[in-house]
Amino acid sequence: MKANDLDKKFDDGVEDIIDDLDVSTARRPLKEAKRVNVDFPAWMVESLDQEAKRLGVTRQSIIKVWIAERLERKVS
Repeated sequence: MKANDLDKKFDDGVEDIIDDLDVSTARRPLKEAKRVNVDFPAWMVESLDQEAKRLGVTRQSIIKVWIAERLERKVS
C-alpha cells in the first residue's frame, strides 16, 4: 500500500489501519527500559516498602513514579 493510500484510509477514519502496519518491530523512542542499580540505606528501603505497601504497589513502581514526578517538576 502506498503512503498516500494509508494516509487517506487513516484520515477518513472509516477503517482500522492496524492490520496494514507491521508493529512487530515498533519502538517507542526514549521509552525503552534501561536497568540501573542503586544502593539505598536500609532505613530508606524500609520506608519505601512501607509506603509501597500502603499504596498497594511494588517498591520499584513507587521509586519510578517518584523519580518521574521530580524530573517533570524540573522540566516545568
